[in-house]
Amino acid sequence: MNTKSLTHFSAAAFFIFGMLSCGTESGKENVASAPADLIIQNAIILTMDEATPHAEALAVKNGTFLLVSDNESVLRHRGDDTKMIDAAGKTVIPGIIDAHMHPDPSYAFESPFHTVDLSPDVAETMEELQQILRSKAALTPKGEWIRGYLYQDTKLGRHPNRYDLDAVSEDHPILLTHSSYHVFVSNTYALEKAGIHAETTDPPGGAFDRDEKGEPDGILREQPALRVVLDANIPFPEPDTEEEIQAYWNTFNRFIEKGITSVADAALESGKFPIYVELADRGMPVRIYQMFGTDELTHLSRLGLKTGFGNHQLKIGSIKVFHGNSLSGQTCWLYEPYEGRPDYYGIPPDRTQEELNELVVAIHKAGLQVAIHSNGDREIDMALTAIENALLLHPKKDHRHRIEHASVMNERLLEKAKELGVILAFHSYVYEHGDKMVGYGAQRWPWMHLNGTALEYGIVVAGNSDYPVSAADPMLRIQSLVTRTSAEGTTYGGEQAITPEQALWTFTMGSAIAQFEEAIKGSITRGKLADFVMLSDDPNTVDPFKIKDIEVLYTFINGNEVFRKQANN
Repeated sequence: MNTKSLTHFSAAAFFIFGMLSCGTESGKENVASAPADLIIQNAIILTMDEATPHAEALAVKNGTFLLVSDNESVLRHRGDDTKMIDAAGKTVIPGIIDAHMHPDPSYAFESPFHTVDLSPDVAETMEELQQILRSKAALTPKGEWIRGYLYQDTKLGRHPNRYDLDAVSEDHPILLTHSSYHVFVSNTYALEKAGIHAETTDPPGGAFDRDEKGEPDGILREQPALRVVLDANIPFPEPDTEEEIQAYWNTFNRFIEKGITSVADAALESGKFPIYVELADRGMPVRIYQMFGTDELTHLSRLGLKTGFGNHQLKIGSIKVFHGNSLSGQTCWLYEPYEGRPDYYGIPPDRTQEELNELVVAIHKAGLQVAIHSNGDREIDMALTAIENALLLHPKKDHRHRIEHASVMNERLLEKAKELGVILAFHSYVYEHGDKMVGYGAQRWPWMHLNGTALEYGIVVAGNSDYPVSAADPMLRIQSLVTRTSAEGTTYGGEQAITPEQALWTFTMGSAIAQFEEAIKGSITRGKLADFVMLSDDPNTVDPFKIKDIEVLYTFINGNEVFRKQANN
């Protein structure tokens, strides 16, 4: 089950083909007459449907919305076996669609992947970070990896380095992963195994930080630098198949508890796909829109798999192209230098414009959606140029190609994105990572994470957490979009703040459109899939700085209750 190539698990392809008959159905054909299976009454329903934005009751039949209206109209569909829920004035919203995340359970620290949590809530200081790692080293056989995730340099005061990690252990390879997942740190043990020293040159698309003597200090920027270290050391241990399946199951259940009913997995590894097939077979209700890496383009094309192939639960999504680096890791490529670093513009991508153009054309021609990871304005410019080139060569009106994150833009780039019909999946993580924006200068903040201006331009914005870079917690994400204020109380680019209703739209209809699925989900509309969430409060009426405290009371997928908050929780 840990296969690394789609061609090695062709059952996944047959599974997809077997589901094609329902891949694009709206569900309206399945809406039957009364009586309903489920009725919710006395609710504040935020439908996200422009035709009927508000309602007070809904009825579900055969997994789809039968009626969304007033109490009296809906109650006419009550039968002897109809399940009744009185919302008592609570708020109901469509199921949250997280349009870009990485649901790998290795980020969950109770998983079988043997990692440690180094997030600011756990390791507030460098000394605490070292002590956590020492405790792990004491339990780990010599020569085996010690790994930690989610440290934040801005909270610790700086990045850890090889010398900090050497003080933890000289008998284990150590690898730490920054909260951006674009910066890593290794100790001397791991660096020496990789033959990294003062004369080692930076790999294309990556960099080794160096101390005042010119020696690599253990900080590895971007995947190419990380690969040099990983390829020379022992492989990471892998859990057995059943452990891995259970870890994914637990991870998805945590998302459901937060009101997330659909996810777009942007983590690329094709070995996940057969796991998702197995989870679907076992009844895991969360819906998955799977992105694949560029190395899978040929395999998908040979199998005839295009964007949208699948069913309502598991679907082929886009090809994700890494063409750019990290905002919070301060590696993205910019036209103007970083604040206080006049000679630093970030790390250039390792593709030329011509190479990117060729790749995007190939994906576009194959009938697959292009999703380009780009953060810096210089990267985004190249991404938009490549999409424009593909559309000129092979016109297609409804392509819905995307740029993932698009963190630092300008008016010219935004206008070009609108002209090309490109969807933007901005970050929503100012609450956790606003302090990372300091390195770009206050003059850039109004042009970072342009949710507000993009919506004004009529550009589709796809709401997402980029979990685990920020928490898979939609209410926190919405608060971050609404206030643009960090946990420390600093507002960054308040000009880009949006309303709670706009924020909720990005995480429902915006994400559905980004996945060609607005006909079947994204709003509480008659005939659409009955995915919805009941909240303790209305995000539109609570204090904006308390939106994150709104609780999910129920989550329904296909009209089935998949989560209910216990009274004593």
